[in-house]
Amino acid sequence: MSDIEGPTLRRRRLGAELKRCREAAGLTQQDVSRHFEWHSAKVTRIETARVAVTPRDVRDLLTLYNVRDQSYREALVELARQSRERTWWTDYRDIMRPGNFVGLEAAASAMRTWEPVLVPGLLQTPAYMRSLMRSGRPTDPEEHIDRRITLRLTRQGRLTSERPLELSAFMDEAVLHHVIGGAEVMAEQLRHLIEVAKLPNVFLQILPFTAGGHPFLSGPAALLEFRETTHLDVVYMEGLAGDLYEEQPDMVDWYRQEFERLSAMALDHRTTIKMIESLLVA
Repeated sequence: MSDIEGPTLRRRRLGAELKRCREAAGLTQQDVSRHFEWHSAKVTRIETARVAVTPRDVRDLLTLYNVRDQSYREALVELARQSRERTWWTDYRDIMRPGNFVGLEAAASAMRTWEPVLVPGLLQTPAYMRSLMRSGRPTDPEEHIDRRITLRLTRQGRLTSERPLELSAFMDEAVLHHVIGGAEVMAEQLRHLIEVAKLPNVFLQILPFTAGGHPFLSGPAALLEFRETTHLDVVYMEGLAGDLYEEQPDMVDWYRQEFERLSAMALDHRTTIKMIESLLVA
């Protein structure tokens, strides 16, 4: 068990293990809920890591599933304890979107992200962030905007940490022409993209206007990958009506293939940087 994977990934690992044990015992989620007189959705929420499960509940579940391997039982109980630990983003839960994308991002080893309109959050400058947030939240007090910026800047630390996130960022060409905050702010943002692209773990690709149709026309999307637990890879899609997390392995594989296709359609990293540079001298 990795000490750096974080409680979000631990909770997802625990949920996956408990689901496997339940299925091996030949029980349905409804069977378990009836046995413990739980709300019908509790087992689903545990197995999909929507709620943290207590060590006592883990013991009771494993007993019901007839899991007798003591070392395995204790490992899952310890996983339950660690999945309830406080994290650095706990203090920001009131301004985070539902689903704990930040926790998944903090635990991921690699991420592929698609943005059709805006620079990806991990690559934004503070001035770009402030202009973007101020336009979307015109009545928010300045201190609330400051907290959102601090959260995003802290997230960006993954790119230069001891265990850096491998980021492949795909952007529509429109992102470069969509001026946020005025000419000076946008020029600073473009220069920042050029600088951050020098990191060995950051890969930028622009999808040109001439590329035509592709599978991500519906909006932003991200594929989060976990090197040691690939069965927990997840696709995140952001929408105005709500966010969607796709965790079924066959669907995740489909999105992975589509990201590969998107990469083949886009300009390569070097040509992308040249396009950005051309806009700064235009």
